[in-house]
Amino acid sequence: MLIVLSACFLFSFLDASAKYLVMNGMAAPFVAWMRFAVHLVLVLILFRGWANPALYRAVNKPAHVLRGIFLFGSTIFNFLALQTLQLAETISIYFFAPMIITALAGPLLGETVGWRRWVAVLVGFVGVLVITRPGFGTFGVGHLFSIGSMLSYSFYVLMTRKMGATETTESLIFYSALAPTILIFPAVPLYGSMPADAMQWILLFMVGALGGYGHWLLIKAYKLASTSALAPYPYSQMLWMIALGWVVFADLPDLWTLGGAAIIVCSGLYIIHREHRLRVRGRTSPGCEADDLAKRL
Repeated sequence: MLIVLSACFLFSFLDASAKYLVMNGMAAPFVAWMRFAVHLVLVLILFRGWANPALYRAVNKPAHVLRGIFLFGSTIFNFLALQTLQLAETISIYFFAPMIITALAGPLLGETVGWRRWVAVLVGFVGVLVITRPGFGTFGVGHLFSIGSMLSYSFYVLMTRKMGATETTESLIFYSALAPTILIFPAVPLYGSMPADAMQWILLFMVGALGGYGHWLLIKAYKLASTSALAPYPYSQMLWMIALGWVVFADLPDLWTLGGAAIIVCSGLYIIHREHRLRVRGRTSPGCEADDLAKRL
């Protein structure tokens, strides 16, 4: 649990660093590319790439590439959104991802979702509407970028679930950094720019280091505890994002953002609770068909 909390703390500083860079003139595509390039170097060092064949072992390389593209999409859209939105706004919309994953798990992964979890998904969507308030003059391109980031991340997680049965953990984290680094490299001459001062150099490398090390911490955490046990703790990132937004950018979320975030978080926690009950009942009721059980939950 402490490791997950630490990872969320690092991810919050990643977003704050990226927001500072893009608001001070650095192109979001270049900042996103640097995030993955530094991430790739860290993965090679942390996983001893010179003596770890599991790092390169891949059953389905095209799927690895597509998964890496989804992760890059999540990153670049998030960085673009941060140009105009507060940290608290982007993370609030991002927290709707578990509901999208729940909704798509049925058609894409063959998982059955009960009516209560569908209601939770709809309630979570209401939370997104509260934050963005389309039709009231507050919905802008930043919200579109943030929604695009959330959707890209949702597909990234769904692919991770599907590939987890056949691919090694090391290869999943390696190729998710390698694919964006190579594919986006041709755009670097167009968007690349020299940092203006030492602070920008430090933050530029921090974006990659925080992302790479944060993902490594998550892998360590999920080796030590179950997914259901750790699921609520990423919501702690909301607190860090509000604090960093206030300290670094003098931003405080309005009541609409806080209210929408509360709705989304409550919906997400309810889905986590329901999925935990499904797993528990599945273990204690071996004679009950999984699909019938899922429909009741």
